[in-house]
Amino acid sequence: MSIATKPKHIGRNICRIRELKGMKQEALAFAIGVSQQTVSNIESSENVDEDKINLIAEALGVSAEAIKNYSDEAVINYFNTFNDTDFSNSQGAFSQNQACTFNPLDKVVELFERLVQAEKDKVEYLEKLLKGK
Repeated sequence: MSIATKPKHIGRNICRIRELKGMKQEALAFAIGVSQQTVSNIESSENVDEDKINLIAEALGVSAEAIKNYSDEAVINYFNTFNDTDFSNSQGAFSQNQACTFNPLDKVVELFERLVQAEKDKVEYLEKLLKGK
């Protein structure tokens, strides 16, 4: 009993890398000197000429091997390595170089004092109106 492996779809790999780079087909076509329709045809092809792969790899800023061996799982694993799972710092993954430069409680007190002053001003204004009648 043998397990057949699915052959790599080079065109799909090119498409995924291009999308991850935020590049449109038109931009890739311009970079490699072909039409957008040609890029579309390349991306729908299972096999791509070695010279084209090298040209596309250079335009995308990756190696030809990266295109040939691309997998969504590898990309997901790569990005998952950026998650900080060490919760000992109590601030999580996004705490790098972020420190609170003010006391939040001071800000709450300041807001409360401004609200109280606004209410006092309102009462004073209404008392003036009543005395005027």
